[in-house]
Amino acid sequence: MRIQRDHSLLLVIDIQDRLAPHIAGHEQLIRRTHLLLDAAELFGVPRLLTEHCPSQIGPVVESMRRRFAGDEIFEKTRFGAADHPEFVARVQASGRRQVVVAGMEAHVCVMQTALGLRQQGFEVAVVADAVGSREVRRLDLELALQRVAAAGCTLTSTETTMFEWTASAVDPRFRAVLSLVKSS
Repeated sequence: MRIQRDHSLLLVIDIQDRLAPHIAGHEQLIRRTHLLLDAAELFGVPRLLTEHCPSQIGPVVESMRRRFAGDEIFEKTRFGAADHPEFVARVQASGRRQVVVAGMEAHVCVMQTALGLRQQGFEVAVVADAVGSREVRRLDLELALQRVAAAGCTLTSTETTMFEWTASAVDPRFRAVLSLVKSS
């Protein structure tokens, strides 16, 4: 699958206050997710943010939350966001068939959401360097990435996604994307 800006939606999963500090490399994960958000804004790629049981896990980290409008945030109780019919309806309403996924935890909410979206017929790209799990769950992260790939999801990286959205060096936003890449 080739990621195309006119067909994709960026989904950020559960980057929450109480969970984030326990995720291996969480600062880099958050930085890469911000880069994806910057590129999505450049290209008009719609985005959604999920928040899992915020009363227990805390809200999404503030730097991330303030980048989303209220109607772009979906509070969920199921690990897989696609297990909520109203979430699937939001994705369908976007008119986009590709969902680019970043967030935490890779082996729980990210994997179950990616598998659920794939099962619903969406093309799913999991940004492997922008998903994470707790340090002690490193094997779980690796197995989750293997499972989503085996289920037909595409594994990609932050930079690859940004350049696929750009598509051409003659795109007027190419220099802005190049600047984002260099800043990372």
